[in-house]
Amino acid sequence: MSLVRLNIKGISYSQTQNGAYALILNEVDGERKLPIVIGAFEAQSIAIALEKEIRPPRPLTHDLFKNFADRFDIVVKQVIIHKLVDGVFFSSLICERDKIEEIIDARTSDAIALALRFDAPIFTYKNILDKAGIYLKVNPTKDDEDESTEDSVLVDDLMASELEPAPRENYASKTLEELENLLDEAVANEDYEKAAHIRDEISKRK
Repeated sequence: MSLVRLNIKGISYSQTQNGAYALILNEVDGERKLPIVIGAFEAQSIAIALEKEIRPPRPLTHDLFKNFADRFDIVVKQVIIHKLVDGVFFSSLICERDKIEEIIDARTSDAIALALRFDAPIFTYKNILDKAGIYLKVNPTKDDEDESTEDSVLVDDLMASELEPAPRENYASKTLEELENLLDEAVANEDYEKAAHIRDEISKRK
């Protein structure tokens, strides 16, 4: 079976299911997306790895794994999403130590969090992408909403509940100095979702 390389397009917060996130993987040589529903902790860990500017004061679980692997010369060479059963994706870490390759079973969210930290490529099999890949609209515009196509689906169509997300704090009234202090405080408290929002506001001002 042929492998298809995937890139991380982003993480989308569910507008209907509180605390749920969709990790969006993008087909490198195509238009299809592979959305995977993940938990808040895994979403936070992946977001931190994507945002190089935010550094936790203490290592998170995936950072600890990376430090441990580095100490013992273990390298994660690639991640393969190899199976899809009842909506659950199964993944493998392809690791190498002393030129000996090992395959380790992993949850897909953990595997991708580690792939980012090891700069390892992410793959899936073509038949999985054929089965689960979709043309996804993450943040639809009005024009998108007017166009109804059978091949398009919104992130929240993947998640089933009618709960409202927690409101995001408004930082527009804060000064740049106040935002910098809030950012330091959020990182110290390991509230990385809040830190990302504050960083976005700071970036808009600069």
